[in-house]
Amino acid sequence: MKPSLLLRSDTQLNTDSYYEASVQRPPVQPPLEATVRADVVVIGGGYAGLSAALELAERGRRVVLLEADRIGSGASGRNGGQAIVGYACGMGVLRAQLGAEGARQAWALSLEGVRLIDERIARHAIDCDRVHGYLYVADSARKARALRAEMDELQRDYGLELQWAEGAAVRERIDSARYVAAAFERLSGHLHPLKYALGLARAAQAAGVQIHEHSAARRLQQGAGGVRVDTDAGQVQADFAVVAGNCTLPEYGPGVLQPIHARIMPVGTYILATEPLPRALADSLIPDRAAVCDNNVVLDYFRLSADNRLLFGGRVSYTTMTPPRLRETMRARMLTVFPQLAGVRMTHLWGGFVDITMNRAPDFGRVGQRVYYLQGFSGHGVALTGLAARLVAEAVCAQSQRFDLFTRLHHRPFPGGPWLRTPLLALGMAWYRWRDALGW
Repeated sequence: MKPSLLLRSDTQLNTDSYYEASVQRPPVQPPLEATVRADVVVIGGGYAGLSAALELAERGRRVVLLEADRIGSGASGRNGGQAIVGYACGMGVLRAQLGAEGARQAWALSLEGVRLIDERIARHAIDCDRVHGYLYVADSARKARALRAEMDELQRDYGLELQWAEGAAVRERIDSARYVAAAFERLSGHLHPLKYALGLARAAQAAGVQIHEHSAARRLQQGAGGVRVDTDAGQVQADFAVVAGNCTLPEYGPGVLQPIHARIMPVGTYILATEPLPRALADSLIPDRAAVCDNNVVLDYFRLSADNRLLFGGRVSYTTMTPPRLRETMRARMLTVFPQLAGVRMTHLWGGFVDITMNRAPDFGRVGQRVYYLQGFSGHGVALTGLAARLVAEAVCAQSQRFDLFTRLHHRPFPGGPWLRTPLLALGMAWYRWRDALGW
């Protein structure tokens, strides 16, 4: 199937998004139709690009931001809304590559990423239904042991405060018989992702950022004197470029940074929304109203919205194709966790792609001297993108020490080249899905 067909299918699925249905978007920002000059050109209008543009503008830089579609139209406006401390790869991967001290620095930076969300919400008056509280759950004895080992490590080595529950005590945190163990912490939490993205865009524009929607970057060139980005009808000339997010993937368009394409893979994930639940029922499901995620390889994640809907995510696709019978499958997964919702109506179902790296560690770096890139958030992008944006802004402004911590991470390309890497990943993940089903 051609990438263009994948894009159309993905866009159609997003039209049923609860997030899109619950916001009033501002008018479209005009496409770029001239040659303009900037200190920095940012490619990508998701969290990473918007936050980078905002950080740079607040440091006195002239910034032009190019978005191929609309602000927050990709993962930043469709995700599960879970703002999580730490990294998708776990701290072991970071410790192995960065050493114990480097891993502690990376952990502290992840905490800064979560704090940044609250700072930006407060500073820019972003109304995005922010809630603190996160529940990690396990659905088998083997998974409970793995979860306990991970939580013990985070407590012991990184000072994370959490509360552990097993057996019957789990029902005090979540009204589901599926889970045998749980860990609760209050640093992580959740928000309305599209409201947050649109709030960042408003803040960036107020700081002087020039935003152009429907302005896909078709070509990026750099030389001794700066960089040039061409769109269909315009051009940006700048001292530096920041390439932020999935626009580096060939599956999403022209792919302006060929050297790093093979290091990330698009993985589809999907979310359903129920009709608003009675407040008492909603509170009984997750009394702390925390975001929830299990620790299976093919995981489920869910939370309550501000208007008492259950937003239930999972059912990943490693083929970039929408899974068959998606609505029925998603509903069945939800009822496995909460059978008491059997009579509740589903109102929305949508999906999108997450960019993952081979080892699930973030991939930040430079191509040449003037182009920076941010990719591979691997499902932790709500908090990690804001941190990455601050670090890249520091680097552009000649303070690169913190950014360079992440450039020390090594990333391998996905095997199989552009045509075989997706089938190979799908085959491997089928094995892990089977193991999860058997409780191994």
